Amino acid sequence: VIALLVLAMADLIVGVGNDAVNFLNSAIGARVAPFYFILSVAALGVLIGATFSSGMMEIARSGIFHPDQFYFSEIMVIFLAVMITDMILLDVFNTFGMPTSTTVSIIFEILGAAVAVSLFKIMGSTDSLSDIGNYINSGRALAIISGILLSVVVAFSVGAFVQFLTRILFTFNYERKIPYLGAIWGSIAVTSIIYFIMVKGASGASFMTPEINAWITGNTMKILTFSFVGLALFFQFLILVFRTNILRIIVLIGTFSLAMAFAGNDLVNFIGVPLAGLESYRLFINDPTINPESFTMESLLQPVQTPTSFLLLAGLVMVLALFFSKKSRSVTKTEVDLARQSDGDERFSSSLLARNIVRMGIEANKFLTRFLPKPITRFIQQRFDLALYKRKKRMRRDTASFDQLRASVNLFVASILIALATSLKLPLSTTYVTFMVAMGTSFSDKAWGRESAVFRVTGVIAVIGGWFFTAFAAFTAAFLMALFISWGGITAVIISLGAAFLVIIRTYFYHKKRTKKQPDSESDRSPWQGDTVLAQCKSNILLVLEASSKHYQAVINALIEEKRKSLRKTIKHIEVLNLKTKDLKREAYITLKKLEEDSVDSGHYYVQILDYLREIAHCLTYIAEPSYEYIDNNHPPLHQEQADDLKALNQLIGNLFHKSVTMIQRGDCEAISALIKDQQEALELIHRMKKKQIKLIKAEMVGTRNSMVYFNLLSESKNLLLFTINMLKSHRDFLLFNRLSPSE
Repeated sequence: VIALLVLAMADLIVGVGNDAVNFLNSAIGARVAPFYFILSVAALGVLIGATFSSGMMEIARSGIFHPDQFYFSEIMVIFLAVMITDMILLDVFNTFGMPTSTTVSIIFEILGAAVAVSLFKIMGSTDSLSDIGNYINSGRALAIISGILLSVVVAFSVGAFVQFLTRILFTFNYERKIPYLGAIWGSIAVTSIIYFIMVKGASGASFMTPEINAWITGNTMKILTFSFVGLALFFQFLILVFRTNILRIIVLIGTFSLAMAFAGNDLVNFIGVPLAGLESYRLFINDPTINPESFTMESLLQPVQTPTSFLLLAGLVMVLALFFSKKSRSVTKTEVDLARQSDGDERFSSSLLARNIVRMGIEANKFLTRFLPKPITRFIQQRFDLALYKRKKRMRRDTASFDQLRASVNLFVASILIALATSLKLPLSTTYVTFMVAMGTSFSDKAWGRESAVFRVTGVIAVIGGWFFTAFAAFTAAFLMALFISWGGITAVIISLGAAFLVIIRTYFYHKKRTKKQPDSESDRSPWQGDTVLAQCKSNILLVLEASSKHYQAVINALIEEKRKSLRKTIKHIEVLNLKTKDLKREAYITLKKLEEDSVDSGHYYVQILDYLREIAHCLTYIAEPSYEYIDNNHPPLHQEQADDLKALNQLIGNLFHKSVTMIQRGDCEAISALIKDQQEALELIHRMKKKQIKLIKAEMVGTRNSMVYFNLLSESKNLLLFTINMLKSHRDFLLFNRLSPSE
């Protein structure tokens, strides 16, 4: 029981990192408010919504299996196996930034653990495998699973249809119509949420009395009418008097309502099983003479009202996890990138299935276009014209992934669907609904253009494939875990708990390491900054030069002194630098759009700078990796004459990098002449070192491996010097051009 309660807290933390983040994506993607303000609104929704989930707790008690067919000791094995598996599975998905379903995972874990204990029970009795239906509530389980899968199709279709109608009404130039239609739009959206959450979802709340529920049911139309009229007048007043951005308010209200719907529907996934285990223990200890091996659990079939204090405590833990979870940012980024309106770096690559789906979509579009009347086609094209939207976005330097109109559709469609399922006691997946609604609206909004469609479709396929893997992995892992605990008893429990927390610790460090390898989060990349392109360019050059100087010297010293571990650590830093320069090249398209329209030459110099920075990083890689291989294979140390020459070369290149950094910082374009002289001095030294190496070879003082790594090091050092000076020349031209530009 203690283990179950500890696991409940851990599961709340890892679960909210994946599932709860879904209600943040729209507000974050549309950038309606500062990040922590959005988190605060969502946190309030989670706390209030937690009290609405009491009725859902019955799913964990008797929704998947027949508790009256199990003894107390067997029930506890099922619950413990489920919680250990759930914590590990969700944490793994969080680590890789993939959204999955806590609902699907908990259902299949309960199913897997219950099947395992049933088989263990059957093997020790006269029952046969055909009697497993007596233990498993297969009909209920199938209904729940079917409802979840159906929600995927419904969510995508409804999201696409509502977004299509919304865009036809407002277009991408929606700011002109918001003063006239914004109040009505907001009133419809918020009134719908009031209906589904307060009217339909309130019956399961732990604090509701039968009298209040009866009053709400009897006055439904009055509540809706007064809500619609009152909200419409209030929103119109805000628009006319205070010039309020009503969409921003709608998105924040939607974030709050979706957070409520999430907590009401998904809290059961985190604490339903532990609370069922605690209730089972309370029933068992009422009579200390009862044998746990013979005490049946038919009492779990009875409905129970979960104390509000438990629900609020769980909500508080989720709120804290929401604010401090680093892994939740990775999950958010995946969905926002797939729904992004603009082009840019795509996380997922192309796939054969995605290419075929896109090809079929293109052909279907051509087929429908032939049959639609041309006036209708022209009308739709005009309503979905993105030209003005892109121009305004560029002029305002808007960094939002999509506009606030689509964000409002995402939130309210998802809220309504989830709240409706909650009112029907159907535990659909909030992840599936919010993700598929977001994908449906982005598809309808032409975000999946020919430029990015194949990558976006691949991403959606990968996420959906992960959902099926969730079901398979949850069932299999819980099945094996329950068998192991049933066979090993308390020893197996201790081993399983230790292994689970060891996995959590390892994945924490893995995610931290993985995040360091991807230092440029969405908020840190150059297109999101308010600085000029000139300042960004200077910053990037300084970063690469300073890192290159440090890493080059570290490689040479490690090679001379045969420090294998030090060299391996340096290679990891060089990998990060390579990713940085690769990222900059990918973002060149976005950055170039920020330049003045007539700055073609300026853009040319900027692209050259990025090319040279990338080549500098490559040179470091080609120097470090062969050097590490040489040391790792325990080849002979460098000859003393080689070591002395390398130290001298290291000193010259280090000085050149230092002077380059100083030149960039001061903006002194004239200093490049002195740097070219330093470059020539270093190149002459490399030339002499090659001649010395040939003499050493003829004197048979060095071997083949030594010659290969030494000549490679000298060649790449020469390239490093050439690329560095060429990069500085391009930066000089870029700087001079922008200084002479009338826009400066």
